[in-house]
Amino acid sequence: MSAAVKGPRTGPPAGSRTTSDVVVIGAGMIGAACAYYAARAGFSVTVVDRGPVAGGTSGAGEGNLLVSDKEPGPELALALRSQELWRSLAEEAADSSARDSPAPDSRDSASRDSASPDLASPYSGSLDSASGPGFEYEAKGGLVVAFSSADFEALQRFAATQVPLGVVAEEVPGDRLAEFEPLIAPGLVGGFWYPQDAQVMPALATARLLRASGATLRLGNAVTGLVTSGGAVRGVRTTQGEISARFVVNAAGFGAAAIAALAGSALPVQPRRGFVLVTEPLPNMVRHKVYSAAYVADVSSSDAALQSSAVVEGTPSGPVLIGASRERVGLDRTPSYDALGRLAAQGAELFPFLADVMVQRYYCGFRPYLPDHLPAIGPDATISGLFHACGHEGAGIGLAPATGELIAAMMAGTEPMIAPEPFGPARFASCDEQKEAAG
Repeated sequence: MSAAVKGPRTGPPAGSRTTSDVVVIGAGMIGAACAYYAARAGFSVTVVDRGPVAGGTSGAGEGNLLVSDKEPGPELALALRSQELWRSLAEEAADSSARDSPAPDSRDSASRDSASPDLASPYSGSLDSASGPGFEYEAKGGLVVAFSSADFEALQRFAATQVPLGVVAEEVPGDRLAEFEPLIAPGLVGGFWYPQDAQVMPALATARLLRASGATLRLGNAVTGLVTSGGAVRGVRTTQGEISARFVVNAAGFGAAAIAALAGSALPVQPRRGFVLVTEPLPNMVRHKVYSAAYVADVSSSDAALQSSAVVEGTPSGPVLIGASRERVGLDRTPSYDALGRLAAQGAELFPFLADVMVQRYYCGFRPYLPDHLPAIGPDATISGLFHACGHEGAGIGLAPATGELIAAMMAGTEPMIAPEPFGPARFASCDEQKEAAG
């Protein structure tokens, strides 16, 4: 690591007491983005997690940065802003990599501006061996396809509502789909091309964003309580001691409900399980993110039962990822052969060559789900200085930068780039869970 890199700092010995402006609970993608933008706003930051970096939902996702599946409303506004920020982060990573030289001591680390972090240097451990600069940002675009005329008409209506808000959506008739994906199934009715859709390698992006933030990392360190005084947060208690802070950010993913409960608040965050199949390494046979129209309906559904729809994409390292399933079964990681079988069949229906490709493994993750399908981003309804950034379901990687930027603006008291009100955690203050938590 060059002397100019502002890397993460490990925490002090267990049992000690430390101080930061901000404590972020959660070392996943949302927590990393909150730490990064808080640091850019001038705050000192400590990130606490009971596990490793990207050890939860962020390490079990596909890295989707989508606008194609977002209906008009607050989430689409958050997604469009995040797209801008992801492009900026990718450019900074590329520029930083280009500036690297064999003589790292030729630059003075004290002169480095935190507003232009070194995103090209990975975090420690196995991520150090990741090849290439940045975090595998691919502006590959998305292709949403329809198997029936009814689905195609639904896509047309959906795209017509998105375009006036800044989404680029191009109608593609069935006989032109092969121009985008030569190996796609014949006979599809048509689809829509979304050039703004992109992808990152989520665990790598999380680690590199944390490194660029310069935050102190306290990993393997569970939060056991909040330190409060006079109705305001003063820090957190952890299994390794107390950390004093002016602000605490709850970015604990599907564990966010337990953190909110420590404040006497309630966020009805539930885990929503999903599986992804990973094939053997292949040549570049799937060029874009490709999914069926049914996926859009699954994303907005509140059904607890198993749902699955084909989402297929290649990766820079060769394997093809096949998703996506959704079901509410608590934190049960038991393999669902029904879900895995559906994904395999639906993937092959979209790309017939996949029927002859070996699936090497699958992985399972839990999306942090809120019943109104909007994340909770903003101040706690009970305790001053506590902020929540959770409940992004399957869109957390894509929505992370704008979430972090919004949290940082609220902590700094500056004008946010997008309206925060629709995401306010206080919208759950009158729900049954809140009443029970309040006693």
